[in-house]
Amino acid sequence: MMQALIDALAIPDSCLLDKPVYKKMFLDHGDLDVTDRKALSEDVSRIRWLYTLKPDTINISPYQDGEREFLEIAVLTVTLNNTARVRRIAGLMHRAIPYPLILIFDDGTNACISTADKRINQTDKAKLVIEDRWLTGWIDISVPTQVQRDFLEAISFHKLPSTNFYALYRAYQALVIAIIAAERSGTFQAVNIAVSQQHATILRKIEALEREIAEHRAKLKRETQMASKITLNSAIRTRKDAILSLTSELKYSPNNIEY
Repeated sequence: MMQALIDALAIPDSCLLDKPVYKKMFLDHGDLDVTDRKALSEDVSRIRWLYTLKPDTINISPYQDGEREFLEIAVLTVTLNNTARVRRIAGLMHRAIPYPLILIFDDGTNACISTADKRINQTDKAKLVIEDRWLTGWIDISVPTQVQRDFLEAISFHKLPSTNFYALYRAYQALVIAIIAAERSGTFQAVNIAVSQQHATILRKIEALEREIAEHRAKLKRETQMASKITLNSAIRTRKDAILSLTSELKYSPNNIEY
């Protein structure tokens, strides 16, 4: 299933590296906690550094300013034997490798993609700070939904901007955000960076509201006082209504799409 997603990306063969990455590379990373190490050791079957997009392999310019450094883009594939901790694994990999990363996860049947927005740590210029991290839902490439088919058509390398690596990576991430939004709205639409940023803000708000709902439900199970139960149920309904309103905003799409 992973190969079908790789084919959809259509990254030029000149960028092909296809070398194994050993878990030790991540296990030696100082930022991993006990749960990170357990997830990596138990859940990951294989890692490969599939593509390296850099000036030596493709005619795209690097990008660098005071906050960001996009000298190349790495594409890694990760085969999992357990998907329960995929978000944690994506996070530790994004932290461990100091490049803009596109991570493709595969469980033998389904695949998903993760990206992360990294900027230069202003305190320590040798380090990067992750501002946002995104992970699509699982895609069954053999029987994709209409939303997933639209996404797979949109991620082809030849349809994306190649002004520089920053523009290219932002376009990839905008498409990842677009399918996450579409999983809620029901309609996939490739949008420009400005609209993508608005959608990212909306998605973060929705996730925060969903966490609050989960907390209220946990309290509701423990609550014995009727008045408190009514208050908690009202708070849950208010947040559900807010989520519906925010989701409707994700359906907006501009007339022209420019990355």
